[in-house]
Amino acid sequence: MAILIDLQNVSVEGAERTILKGLSLTISSGDRLGVVGINGAGKSTLLKLIAGTLTPDGGQIRRAKTLHVGYLEQIPDLPQGSVRHALGSGWEIDAALDRLGMFDAVDLATDELSGGQRKRVALARLFSRAHDVVILDEPTNHLDLNAISWLENQITNFRGAVVLVSHDRFLLDQVTTRMVEIDRGTTYVHAGGYARLLEAQAEREAQSQQAEQVRRNLARTELAWLRRGVKARSTKPQARIDAAHRLLSTRAAAAARDGSLDFMVATPRLGNTVIKAHQVSYAYRESTLVVRDVSLELGPGDRVGIVGSNGAGKSTFVNLLAQRMAPTSGTLKHGPTVVAAHFEQGDGDLDLDLTVQELVAGPQGIPGSLADVALMKRFWFTGALPKSKARELSGGERRRLQLLLALAQRPNVLFLDEPTNDLDLETIRLLEDFLSQWPGTLVVVSHDRTFLSRTTDRLLEVHPDGAIKDIPGGIDAWIARAAGLAPSPAPGGGPAPAVPTPSNVSRGRLLRDAEKDMTRLERRRATLSDKIATSSDYLEQAKWGAELEKVLKDLAVAEEHWLTLAD
Repeated sequence: MAILIDLQNVSVEGAERTILKGLSLTISSGDRLGVVGINGAGKSTLLKLIAGTLTPDGGQIRRAKTLHVGYLEQIPDLPQGSVRHALGSGWEIDAALDRLGMFDAVDLATDELSGGQRKRVALARLFSRAHDVVILDEPTNHLDLNAISWLENQITNFRGAVVLVSHDRFLLDQVTTRMVEIDRGTTYVHAGGYARLLEAQAEREAQSQQAEQVRRNLARTELAWLRRGVKARSTKPQARIDAAHRLLSTRAAAAARDGSLDFMVATPRLGNTVIKAHQVSYAYRESTLVVRDVSLELGPGDRVGIVGSNGAGKSTFVNLLAQRMAPTSGTLKHGPTVVAAHFEQGDGDLDLDLTVQELVAGPQGIPGSLADVALMKRFWFTGALPKSKARELSGGERRRLQLLLALAQRPNVLFLDEPTNDLDLETIRLLEDFLSQWPGTLVVVSHDRTFLSRTTDRLLEVHPDGAIKDIPGGIDAWIARAAGLAPSPAPGGGPAPAVPTPSNVSRGRLLRDAEKDMTRLERRRATLSDKIATSSDYLEQAKWGAELEKVLKDLAVAEEHWLTLAD
């Protein structure tokens, strides 16, 4: 394999901290590097160094002669003119546009495209040109599953090197050969994909805890030695006294963030009725129906994922369910106990000229109150961030602010539209853990396969003709079908409608409730097992072990109940 780029002892200094220090990394043809780290860790800085658009403050970067680098930024820059003008022509380009859902947009001007459309056109443009290294910064944002599958194939078949920043864990595990982790300026390189990264992080955490325990034991010994009276202390070697003081003043490395993200809020109790839709349809003006004749009933604790191709009408469907839009025909009602919150794509209703603390206080509150400060701290808005305007925040910080504002409403029904976009992996995992225990009703639009698998137990697909159908087999069947590993439903036969026929309503609802209970308990079992495996605190292990024992008993009962209903 030819070496393309070699970084040796590279460092980058920020205004208030060191962003990267002592980075050494060699990139060769055939490499597939995944880059991860919390928001602000330095991922985009590393990409710019590799692309050659940023000069390091220290170290050396060597590049192969006549190196061609392609760079997809989070907000892509496209040339003026039509999409066709930006891309050129050829069957490869047309095939890419078709898979990316942009074939009908070739005559649109590039400055008229939405953010998601720009991303897809930029991807088609990038892979239609010859490059030695391709750099991708969050490429899956705004892509549907077909487009993500196309991207996976492009990365797999690319002959050069690929450097990828992504929150899509499924994609990272499928395509990467090495993972680059940035943590407080230090870079760790792990062979293998995302699963190997998690193993390495757990090993490093265990070693760190062991080293800290050794330090504490030594510190206690040295402290006792120093306290053995004034007379004894006066005869002690000064070098050892100095060493003891250094040991006592040493502390474990500070966490990358102040505390853990705390999503927990009080949730009002839900009644038996949450959302009822009957023959709901929606059309923009006189155009074709975007949502057609949908009948659906959601109850307390339901967890529903919504998928479909780009432009199929997923966001429209969620806006209807959230009663942010009125249906063209049919009826849609919320139960009397419903308190809904909507987490939408983009900036939503955020006033970008207001500060974080002004948005949290709301029009009736006093910015900077003690309660608001405590709430902002739980969502990592500390230091100068509370007084920063929303437009000054990073993409991940804005998404975290939207989550804060949504959960501050104390909802018992949550509508999440592409919630993982711009969030780092740590935040996504914490959000998944919260949702696995949250008692309310959840509706999620996402193409993040791991997130859907961990937070939902029922999957609906929005079809191009406006129909909303259950996906038999759930998330795994959906992934397999999109990858061509399972046959699509036969035309005319189609998947089962979202709501069973009246004769099967009672049994179908009982089966869904039983499946929901098993899924909830299985998620809790997995969470507790992970906590027990990674904790070194025996008291915590005992507490979680007792809860795990109860969960396993409840799971056995739930499985027996499901088998009885299924017979």
